[in-house]
Amino acid sequence: MKISKAVFVKSYADAEKFALEESGMTEICVAGRSNVGKSSFINMLCQNGKLCKTSSLPGRTRLINIFGINDEFLLVDLPGYGFAKASKQERKSWADLMGGYFGEAKFLRHALVLMDIRHEPSALDVQMLEYLYYYQIPFTVIATKSDKLSKSKVSQNVTAMAAALKIGRDNIIPVSVEGFNRDRVLSKLEEILAVDEDIEQVCQEEDN
Repeated sequence: MKISKAVFVKSYADAEKFALEESGMTEICVAGRSNVGKSSFINMLCQNGKLCKTSSLPGRTRLINIFGINDEFLLVDLPGYGFAKASKQERKSWADLMGGYFGEAKFLRHALVLMDIRHEPSALDVQMLEYLYYYQIPFTVIATKSDKLSKSKVSQNVTAMAAALKIGRDNIIPVSVEGFNRDRVLSKLEEILAVDEDIEQVCQEEDN
């Protein structure tokens, strides 16, 4: 896959409103802790450093941000979780927003879950995967900040992460803001879209 067009579409503070305005396009969401580098990952993936606003202060994003990719699918940037200074009410709002999105999104086909490769998956990371298992949403773990480690350490930590999360190594893609493994992520997106096209074609044939 080649990303030739990536544009910001809209932000939502209400998952139900987003569901009501859904375009019918395939959705792939990006989730992760508030300091894991979601904005940097999206910018790297789309090769546009100004597409997604980054901040030195974690926890700034409280909205669902939508980006249109190649007029083909939507990349849905979900609010970061686990911000230490978030109030109890803010954490509840986040949980309500996540539950509302996962429960209402009819066109969500895959989740990219970002985790910092330098650390063991947190309880909140595991909880995010439990959300996805509950709503039967396929996912791929994106291990960010791999440029901070040696190649051998990256491999070791991917193995440890896979064991901790009880998933296969192939379901974890280590990346860096410099573009390491960008091609693997793009290939994964292409695979997701191809499966979605096959499902849509089968549905159309059944309708006919």
